[in-house]
Amino acid sequence: MKILKNYLTIVICLFFISCEKVVKVDLDTAPPKLVIDASIDWKKNTIGNDQKIKLSATTAYYSEEFPMVSGANVVVTNSTNTSFEFIENSGTGEYICSNFQPVIGETYTLTISLNGDTYTATETLVAVPEIEDNIEQNNTGGMAGDEVEITYYYQDDASQENYYLYSNKIPQVAFPQYSVENDENSQGGLIPVYYSHKDFKVGDIVNIKLYGISKRYYDYFRKLLNASGNDDGPFATTPTAVRGNIVNQTRNENFAYGYFRLSEVAIRDYIIK
Repeated sequence: MKILKNYLTIVICLFFISCEKVVKVDLDTAPPKLVIDASIDWKKNTIGNDQKIKLSATTAYYSEEFPMVSGANVVVTNSTNTSFEFIENSGTGEYICSNFQPVIGETYTLTISLNGDTYTATETLVAVPEIEDNIEQNNTGGMAGDEVEITYYYQDDASQENYYLYSNKIPQVAFPQYSVENDENSQGGLIPVYYSHKDFKVGDIVNIKLYGISKRYYDYFRKLLNASGNDDGPFATTPTAVRGNIVNQTRNENFAYGYFRLSEVAIRDYIIK
């Protein structure tokens, strides 16, 4: 009994010690990989000429910054071999194009040349419907009925299979919250999208974005959510790296992270009442 008592005392002491001090474990740092943020977003009712592609690199686990990658040659080409060059804003890792020509259904190829490697990806620009005007607010919404909930709608195109990316940006959360959906169970219907938060207050602005995406990006994003442990399931997977549609044509083992996506985007702001 005395041995058991001493053992419990040690365990309790270790518990309180662990609560007071954050322990950082020494981790091996893998060689950096290129990270490509190549999301071409064409906002409805705009020309869409101004576009941006960001290049960065993976870094150590405890690092709070991602190093920017400079010196790359970044070009997007359409099916008629018209090229759109993205020029770096010096030293920022942001590559800017001011003459891009977005066309729904057009196929584009991204080519990035960096340090002797050539990365490529091909994708199609996908259309999206408008967000309907009749956004509804329910002050007893959410799973437990204790949240302010908004519902917005869009009309699905019945002539084809469609895939969507939802983005909601609110003052209470630092970054937009994303999810993806398809029209498998709502083909051609008026589709409702529900979003709620317990800390909404009168005057808060909800920035809503609806993107048209390809099936390939839909599948990629679902894998990304599962791998990050944010799928809200009871048996979430261990966080892992998920690779997108960008391929290193020079050295396949020196792959990059990220995805080349082209979307039409519907945008609407809603003010909480």
